Amino acid sequence: MIRVILPNHLQSLSNIDREVALDVEGPATISKILDQLEEQYPMLRGTIRDHVTKERRPFLRFFACGEDLTLDPPDTPLPAQVVQGTQSLRIVGAMAGG
Repeated sequence: MIRVILPNHLQSLSNIDREVALDVEGPATISKILDQLEEQYPMLRGTIRDHVTKERRPFLRFFACGEDLTLDPPDTPLPAQVVQGTQSLRIVGAMAGG
C-alpha cells in the first residue's frame, strides 16, 4: 500500500482526505502512482499532469524520504520506504511570485 499526500487544492477538488492509499502493481513509480490516482479519482485527471503528454503540471512537485523527485524520470522506481508504506509520496503545490 503506497501512501500519497495531496495538496489542499487537490483535496478540495476531489473531496478526499489529505492522504490516500493506493495499490500499485509492479515496480512503484510516480507514473504508475499517478495512473492509479487518476483511475481511482477521475476528477484529478489533468490536474497533476497534462491529459495528452502526461507531463507534470507547472507548480507541482513530488517529494519522498526528504528528497525532491520532481525532475526524476517518471518511470524511476520510488524509494523502498515509500513502497513499504513507511514513508509517503508527497505532491506539493509550489509557490511563485515576488
